[in-house]
Amino acid sequence: MSRPTSPDLARYAMTDELSLGRRYPEPKHPYRNDYERDRDRIIHSRAFRRLENKTQVFTRRYSDHFRTRLTHTLEVAQVSRTVARGLRLNRDLVEALALVHDVGHPPFGHAGEEVLDRLMRRYNGRFEHNLHALRIVEQFEQKYIGFPGLNLTFEVREGIVKHSRSYDGRNYPELSEYLLDQQPPLEAQLIDPADEIAYSCADLDDGYESRLLSLGMIRENVPLFDRLYRPVEKQHPQAAEKLRFNEALRVLVDTFVTDLMEATRERLVRLRVRSVAKVRGLNSRQLGLSARTSEEGRLLKRFLQTHLYSHPKVSSERQRIISHLERLFTHYVGNPRALPAFYFAQTQNVPVAAVVCSYIAGMTDNFLEQQYGKVFGEPAA
Repeated sequence: MSRPTSPDLARYAMTDELSLGRRYPEPKHPYRNDYERDRDRIIHSRAFRRLENKTQVFTRRYSDHFRTRLTHTLEVAQVSRTVARGLRLNRDLVEALALVHDVGHPPFGHAGEEVLDRLMRRYNGRFEHNLHALRIVEQFEQKYIGFPGLNLTFEVREGIVKHSRSYDGRNYPELSEYLLDQQPPLEAQLIDPADEIAYSCADLDDGYESRLLSLGMIRENVPLFDRLYRPVEKQHPQAAEKLRFNEALRVLVDTFVTDLMEATRERLVRLRVRSVAKVRGLNSRQLGLSARTSEEGRLLKRFLQTHLYSHPKVSSERQRIISHLERLFTHYVGNPRALPAFYFAQTQNVPVAAVVCSYIAGMTDNFLEQQYGKVFGEPAA
């Protein structure tokens, strides 16, 4: 198929005319392209709404000012659209991919994901939020008469699968349709680095706001932040510390985003990338930070891991959550009739543990705690 030209898109950008389409064919919409329709279906899904009550780092027990999975997702979409505009990528596809990238996350953030994966390994299974997101948009969302799931385009489903890793078709034959031997389009490659920029800078902000991280700790351990903070301090010596911190953080985000665009553009020029086919045929993903800024990002993430994610106050909350999730998982595996009818019906064809895993993964933080209290007759907190 010949590629339509567009003054707004680079030659290496995806267009809906090049799309491999939907699993269940549908008529074109009169004024929305296919990726706009995908974006709208994602926004109107129950899984997307549930992100409002799923933990990013801090649970609601701390404060309702901190990021949730939903607000984090919106920040990823904002960063992604900015970079997509700078690189002349398809912003509609990018926005759809950014908004859907976390719908497969279970309650209570990465702690919930880790415990579900550990529990599933007892039954020779696994839990990966990317693959669960694919199940959500293909099966669990029930909104339309004509088909199960959301019937998203191939490129959005492929982007879900390839969001943060590559899969080997020999180990994941069920994913063979997703061109596992090829790189995803640049629009899909963008979401992972945009995600890292968004959560690293936001977690630094929430950590400082929570007072688990001090300005002195951050400046001592995150060299890039310190270099950006110094001119702010010099120019605004009378300003409140919080406002100086905010200004340096704003410049930090801008530094990462600018580098992501410039480093990627340089690679694309050097490799003479002028088509989606060329993008797919390369040996590695090309959308990413420069080597120097990538190292700065690793130092920031290492600091957050050591001083925030492993902080005793955060860790103690994590242990409580793990205990509740494990007990609830074990209860449902032993008593599948206690599952809602929709999920119990699946146990006739799918292993019980896998069904229980999907049910719990779809819960919000609050709903898991409510179910825990009902099942065990004791306060959740």
